[in-house]
Amino acid sequence: MKLKAVTGLIAAGIALGGAAFAEVAPGDVVWVDEVTIPDSLTGMPGTATAGVDVVSNRSQGNCVACHEFTALPDVQFQGNVGPSLDGVGSRWTEAELRGILVDAKHMFPETRMPSFYRVDGYTRPGDAYTGRAANPETFGPLLSAQQIEDTIAYLMTLTE
Repeated sequence: MKLKAVTGLIAAGIALGGAAFAEVAPGDVVWVDEVTIPDSLTGMPGTATAGVDVVSNRSQGNCVACHEFTALPDVQFQGNVGPSLDGVGSRWTEAELRGILVDAKHMFPETRMPSFYRVDGYTRPGDAYTGRAANPETFGPLLSAQQIEDTIAYLMTLTE
């Protein structure tokens, strides 16, 4: 009988834990001072190794298309349109980086950086999205909440 009670408590804890770590939807992100997002979008920290994949993979975040990362010497054709991200973990807090990744226009109104976790108020370029701007929610954000958190975890390792 005790085993059954313990199993029930564990199951209840898992269920409650799952609710506590519910992913924040793009439209429900809580901004502070219109620049920072202090709380994780997933309720948990990201993983830096997964963040490297997001940053360097051209089918994910593709950050290397515009930014240079000397920490990633094996990634070819890095960009120079945006600033180098060397030392970015020393220049910005996690909350500021989360704000920049979710929607950089909050901090830099004239930026060309895409909004990675936003689904409304802009038109996505490309033939696959042309004419579908009336319902951008259909496509979801460019990156998932987990990919945002993983990218932040990696960027925070880039210190001077």
